[in-house]
Amino acid sequence: MTNYEVLYIISPSVTEEAREAIIAKFKAYVEAAQGTVAGIDKWGLKKLAYPIAFKSEGFYVLMNYACNPETSIAMEGLMHITDGILRAIVVRK
Repeated sequence: MTNYEVLYIISPSVTEEAREAIIAKFKAYVEAAQGTVAGIDKWGLKKLAYPIAFKSEGFYVLMNYACNPETSIAMEGLMHITDGILRAIVVRK
């Protein structure tokens, strides 16, 4: 298994319940593929360096996990089509 970290930004217009559901969705996605989640850091609502989709703030979440590369690639694709996510970047550690 390879170690990764993903930083994604959730739109501020998403409700708190929906935000928690998005975070739980990606945690469950890794665990369903026999991966392990080392930690999830919720950085909170922060000002963006530049507007994304006409939004000037976003809720930052950093997740450290280990899984096989195919799962990580598929999860990154899923993040890019999930409503409520403004940006996501996956980095191999």
